[in-house]
Amino acid sequence: MGRCAIQLVTGPAGSGKSTYCHTLQQHCLSLGPRHRRRIHVINLDPAAESFRYEVSLDIRELISVDDVMDELHLGPNGSLVYCMEYLLENMDWLQEHLEEFDEDEYLMIDCPGQIELYTHIPVMNKIIDQLRMWGYGENMVSVFVVDATFVTDASKFISGSLLALSAMISMQLPHVNVLSKCDLVDEASMERVLEMESAVQLWDVLGDHSRRQGGEVARRENGGTDALSGVGESREGKWHRLTESICTLLDDFSMVGFVPLNINDEDNIAHVLATVDHAIQYGEDLEVRGADYDDDVGEIAE
Repeated sequence: MGRCAIQLVTGPAGSGKSTYCHTLQQHCLSLGPRHRRRIHVINLDPAAESFRYEVSLDIRELISVDDVMDELHLGPNGSLVYCMEYLLENMDWLQEHLEEFDEDEYLMIDCPGQIELYTHIPVMNKIIDQLRMWGYGENMVSVFVVDATFVTDASKFISGSLLALSAMISMQLPHVNVLSKCDLVDEASMERVLEMESAVQLWDVLGDHSRRQGGEVARRENGGTDALSGVGESREGKWHRLTESICTLLDDFSMVGFVPLNINDEDNIAHVLATVDHAIQYGEDLEVRGADYDDDVGEIAE
C-alpha cells in the first residue's frame, strides 16, 4: 500500500516554521483545480500556543507541556522532553491517525524547535525511524527553516549553515533549507550573500575582520606576543583561522544551500514547494488531470 508524502518541518524556535506551514497550505488551496492539493498540517510541538494554519492533528490532544508542568512540576524544557518521550511510548496514537490519510494526500509535520531533541536526546531520530518502519521512508523530506536575518551578517550565516548541516546529518532524509522572513530583510543584501560562490568568499568579503586586525596590531606592539595570553598568535587570529576552516569545510562538501521564501510572492512560494516536491519526486506517480480541465472555473472546457 502506498503512503502519503510527508514534510518534516524543523528549525530553531521562532524561525517561522508555523508561518511556513500556513503559507504553503493557503497557497495550495488557492491554485486552480488541476494543481490544487489539500495540505494537512500536524502539530507535533506540545508547547505550541497558537498557529494560523488549519490543524488536522495536534499532539496536545495526547499531551501538552502546560499539563506536564502543572502535574509534574517540571520546567518548560524538561516538560517538553517528557512530552516527546511520552509520544514515543504511544506511537500507536500517531500511527492510527496517519492511517487515515490516503496515499495521494500531503502532510506537513510542524516539529518542535528545541535543539536538544535532535542532538542530546535523539527523540526526533526515533520518530523518523518509526515512520520508516511504517513505510513512509521514501516519501519523507526534511525542511529546515532558518530566519533570513541570518544572511545579513556573515558570521550568523555561517552559524546558520552549520545548524542546517547538523540537522541534515542527524535526520538522514532528503533535505531542503528554507530562508524564512525574506519579506522582512533587505532584498539586495540577501541576494548579495546568496550569490557568493563559496563560504570562504563570503567570509573574505563580508566577514568582520576588525578583531583580527586589532589583535595583530596589539601583538606587534607587544613584541610578537598576545598581551593577554603571551603566545605568538592572538586569540583573534585563532578565531579567524577557525572560521576560515569552517568555511572551507562547508565548501568542500557543498551540501548546504538555501531557498528563499517570501510569503508575499506567490511565484516564490510555488518555487519553494516545487523544490521540496522534487526532493522526493512527489507527483510523479499521481494520476494526471486532463489537459482540458480549466484551472479557473474547475470545469471541462468546451
